[in-house]
Amino acid sequence: MGYRDDLDSDVQRLLNELCIRLGFCLPPQSSRSLVESPPAGVDAFTDAVLEAEGMGDMSYTDIRRQVREVVDDHMSRWAHVDGGDTDG
Repeated sequence: MGYRDDLDSDVQRLLNELCIRLGFCLPPQSSRSLVESPPAGVDAFTDAVLEAEGMGDMSYTDIRRQVREVVDDHMSRWAHVDGGDTDG
């Protein structure tokens, strides 16, 4: 726990959890794009996932809240390890 292989692996683990837990299984091209250039903040990453799923404005929905919770959980661990900042 607390060990971080690299950001690519971290992002892939996050995407895997979103797929398994919430059914947000992104197309390969979208996943690759997020792994290669992940948005820096929790809200930006959440919005990118929703956009990749083809969803419109999800600003105030329960689905967005659930996705954001998973993203925040993962990104908060990244910040703890590398001192980074998340906009959560």
